[in-house]
Amino acid sequence: MTKSELIRALNEKLPDRHLDDVELAVNCLLKCMADGLVQGERIEIRGFGGFDRHHRPSHIGRNPKTGEAVQIPEKVTVHFKPGKDMKDRVNASRDQCEIEE
Repeated sequence: MTKSELIRALNEKLPDRHLDDVELAVNCLLKCMADGLVQGERIEIRGFGGFDRHHRPSHIGRNPKTGEAVQIPEKVTVHFKPGKDMKDRVNASRDQCEIEE
């Protein structure tokens, strides 16, 4: 689902709100979440999951074409860990997907 699809779906659930107001609220929420992560905060949405930063140290990797050793610099990545409710809902939908074991 794209951000614009999310905004339209939320606007359908809140028909008394103007589309621009819904878009402003969604953008504000996403900006606050991103700013919190930049500042090193953990974001937790109960029933959905949590976002946290993970530090990845620099290491030596390999170029898959040439096999040449390459220095990969350290970086910070965003990690999402789904909450229990989210995991349960996704696992319950396994029958709807073409998952082969």
